[in-house]
Amino acid sequence: MAYSVENYLSYGYNCYMQKYKIITYGCQMNLHESEKAAGILRGLGYEECEREEDADLILFNTCCIRDNAERRAKGNIGAAKVFKRSKPQLIIAVMGCMTQQSGAGEEMAKKFPFVDIVLGANNIDKLGECVQKVREDREKSVLIDPCMTPEIHEDTPVYRTSGTNAWLNIMYGCNNFCTYCIVPYVRGRERSRKLCNVTDEFKRLIDEGYKEVTLLGQNVNSYGNDLGMKNGFARLLEQISLIKGDFRVRFMTSHPKDLNEEIVDIIASSPNICNNIHLPVQSGSDKILKLMNRHYTRDHYLSLIDMIRDKMPDCGITSDIMVAFPQEDDQDFADTLDLVEKVRYSGAFTFVYSPRKGTPAAAMPQVPKEVAKARIVELVAVQNRIVKQISAQMVGKTVRVLCEDVAPKGEGLVCGRSECGRMVTFPGAKTDIGKFFNVRINSGKSASLFGEVSE
Repeated sequence: MAYSVENYLSYGYNCYMQKYKIITYGCQMNLHESEKAAGILRGLGYEECEREEDADLILFNTCCIRDNAERRAKGNIGAAKVFKRSKPQLIIAVMGCMTQQSGAGEEMAKKFPFVDIVLGANNIDKLGECVQKVREDREKSVLIDPCMTPEIHEDTPVYRTSGTNAWLNIMYGCNNFCTYCIVPYVRGRERSRKLCNVTDEFKRLIDEGYKEVTLLGQNVNSYGNDLGMKNGFARLLEQISLIKGDFRVRFMTSHPKDLNEEIVDIIASSPNICNNIHLPVQSGSDKILKLMNRHYTRDHYLSLIDMIRDKMPDCGITSDIMVAFPQEDDQDFADTLDLVEKVRYSGAFTFVYSPRKGTPAAAMPQVPKEVAKARIVELVAVQNRIVKQISAQMVGKTVRVLCEDVAPKGEGLVCGRSECGRMVTFPGAKTDIGKFFNVRINSGKSASLFGEVSE
């Protein structure tokens, strides 16, 4: 059962002025799910606080996509024991992908007995009733069995904390089963929201004043397949492109095997959909792509890049790139470097393969750590050089920027992203946040661009 804000308030116990702190690890999906958790907690009367030591409830929203993310989360959960000692009534909750893994909830309860609530990534809607149970019986911890076939709850309250941007889930889960990835095992199979529910929420967000909306899914290009829709993501983008207003639309993540010309045509023809596509390649080697179970070849990927650039010459193309996948040899890595040189990504998330228990790749022959370290250093150097060159080419151009925040460094400066996803810093004030500006680029420093508002 899902609960609205009114449901939570009807519990009848006093949470007035109680404070919560949410610590989030992982992707944009996790960030948005933390917003849903915050909506539930605020419906119970909790208020957000900055410091863990001031909280009456600490919630860890975890990630397990890579080993270091899981280890970091566990380390910080363990460190929270000191807060529990000084404040016995403190509620500590853990949710997310890490606790969705088989047996992880029981392991969490055993290793961290001071944790009160353990939920999986698919059980966020249970958070309110779990908090109620713990408050009614302080001696009883709550462990919810992971749900692999969850319902989509359309009435979960959301407390948005992402500034001018709003996250909007269009689907959940993944059917791809890449051999390195734990996501399908913890988030379940693909489940798409109804088209009318997505567009209705989108319209509400625009009416509420959001200037940018990011559509979220593990593979947005397969949106609607489970609903029997043909090319559902193209249909969704088409409907969104008809909505009136001055706003921008982004989306992530696209899987290369499902991106097609119709989707790109709609992006190219819509003034509100950003010419910015995140298209994870993972590797430039056909051998490795096959071992990864990615369902596309190097040539197919490059043909997609050519098609995008033909229709949108200034499109910002970003990617995820992995090194040291099992059985990757020198030639495979050279193929990846060559692809990076050919595509010239405007940004890329580069990382070393991390074995995940229960995935096929974890049982494959592994690349030595010293080789992996050398390869990631070389890949990062190549990508950084390309980004600097792209930045230099943008000097003198004027780009439209959505002001997102005051700049972290420099008095009287603000920052925001261009349509193609590049971060731009320019003179401004806090009152400019949420407004669009035409900015002439004067200089570029690595991935950052600097300019001034153009008349």
